[in-house]
Amino acid sequence: MKAAIINQFGSSDELMVVDNYDEPIISDNEVLIETFATSVNPIDYKVREGALRGMFNWTFPVVLGWDIAGIITEVGANVTEFSVGDRVFARPDMDATGKFGSYATFMAVNVDKVAAMPDNMTFAEAAALPLAGETALQMLRELRVTDGSKVLVQAGAGGVGIVAIQLAKLMGATVATTASHANAEFVRELGADIVIDYHERAITDVISNYDAVLDSVGDIDAGLDVLAPGGRLVTISAKPTDEQLSNAEKANKTLTAGWLQPSGKDLEELAAYYQNDQLKIVIDSKFPFTTEGVRSAHERVESHHARGKVVIEMKPE
Repeated sequence: MKAAIINQFGSSDELMVVDNYDEPIISDNEVLIETFATSVNPIDYKVREGALRGMFNWTFPVVLGWDIAGIITEVGANVTEFSVGDRVFARPDMDATGKFGSYATFMAVNVDKVAAMPDNMTFAEAAALPLAGETALQMLRELRVTDGSKVLVQAGAGGVGIVAIQLAKLMGATVATTASHANAEFVRELGADIVIDYHERAITDVISNYDAVLDSVGDIDAGLDVLAPGGRLVTISAKPTDEQLSNAEKANKTLTAGWLQPSGKDLEELAAYYQNDQLKIVIDSKFPFTTEGVRSAHERVESHHARGKVVIEMKPE
């Protein structure tokens, strides 16, 4: 099968699409998915650079990618929920060896991470949703967002932010977000009530006494400053320092680092929102599954200028 591999950590130039990579063999609780599309997340380039090497015991070559949309071509002996030919999507588990990711034309995925695609969803849209969407949903739950909550979503035009704004509004929250001037109207259309241009104003000059902060930019100190006593902050992009944890505790604020737990059930919930026109999936750009295409997709995400998700298409629709 075709796969995009890296043979060492480094820049996007390390990415290379090969034609003769080993196809995965499924276990009894897995399905084999022919990949029609995948997407690039910030964790992809961070892993490629080696920034997270201490978290994984991988051997090269490594195949990146943790979003998949495609069609099932084989089911394991214990799988009853899905059949060959089903259109599905998933945020797969991270392979312990690093050998198998979604930057490949086939991937074995545990059935409990898989959900059926709505009929009106494209493969590109499906590939754009799992990691970012499940992250947004789970972090808002961890923040205990409910009707009447005041929530700050950092980086509202990013992959997680786009979904988080929409879900928080569905939960009945008032939503503030940070965005550039160019993206201000875009995030307002998603539902943001307050938009803070981070180039011009500090968030602490605009909002205060918030119930929850979803931090995806690593600005923990500012996030804590806008929280009311009893408020909660979850960061998905930084490790809180001992000093920050201590300061939060003294101020009666909860500070945690969030980590996605892949879930097919959560993906089903997101799919229902999409099917009911309650959730918009935003795609910034699409790239072909070639060496040049995969490298360009990474560079687009690394530019921090993408509005929405960057998708790699194995089989363009």
